Amino acid sequence: MTEKEVRDSAREKLKGYCRVCPRCDGSVCAGEVPGIGGVLSGSAFSNNCEALAMYHINMRTINQVDEPNTSVKVFGKSFDTPVFVAPLTGASYNLGGALSEAEMISSLVTGAKEAGSLSFSGDGAEEAIYASGLEAISAAGGSGIPIIKPRATDAIAERIRQAEESGAFAVGIDLDGAGLVTMALKGQPVGPKTFYQLRELMGLTKLPFILKGIMTAKEAEMALELGVAAIVISNHGGRVLDGTPGVAEVLPEIVERVKGEIFVFADGGIRSGIDVLKMLALGANAVLIGRPALWGAFGGGSAGVEVIIEKL
Repeated sequence: MTEKEVRDSAREKLKGYCRVCPRCDGSVCAGEVPGIGGVLSGSAFSNNCEALAMYHINMRTINQVDEPNTSVKVFGKSFDTPVFVAPLTGASYNLGGALSEAEMISSLVTGAKEAGSLSFSGDGAEEAIYASGLEAISAAGGSGIPIIKPRATDAIAERIRQAEESGAFAVGIDLDGAGLVTMALKGQPVGPKTFYQLRELMGLTKLPFILKGIMTAKEAEMALELGVAAIVISNHGGRVLDGTPGVAEVLPEIVERVKGEIFVFADGGIRSGIDVLKMLALGANAVLIGRPALWGAFGGGSAGVEVIIEKL
């Protein structure tokens, strides 16, 4: 199975929801939420891609590297690649239903593991979304990280307990989901958390705790003070708040404040190995991919996800 075959198959299965554009920058799907696009004008989605495009890489061909080493260690465990899969949900209402939620997350978790990587799993308004992620992670021997929407404290606490029972590698909250339209439309609004609420939630588990959705240096410093294991620099794929800057734009300032003291994932607009390299050069320890992983899952199941990650 080749990358082209995976993308061609995904284009057919995602028809009407994602065009699998040769240049995936959010311009064609702007405003398609629910759907795969960026919210309202789509500028936050596009800014992720444009921020990466602002940077260039130069050639350095005099060196002693015969066999590049792409491995990375996360929370004491080694992985073959710094490319991980972001928490992805909404198989039915965002992606057309060619795969069920369980089939999609199983493909993402299994495919990532086979590629020497790891997939995050997500949360959503439908009970089966979070549960499917936990089932896939459990089946993969704990190779996955459940990420919980910023719900009420008691609801988050219950999901943390379920994550522990699944044998998950770590757990976290996607703060960038605060205000997510698809949650509000289904009667489960989500919102910001205070420093003290987050400290209370962290105290409920001994698993490594991740805060996803950090976009300012000040909040990165707060995460460091809380003692979280990692942060994910992310604007939720531009699907929550219109007009936010791109991840690559804010990443250097954040890294300058917390580099070496906390693990930093970057998540936003990554489509190629060159994009991965740029994020790492800007200071990220590893990256998360979204749409390319979805193309892999819909275009070839777990094998398709493995192909996409290995290509990157």
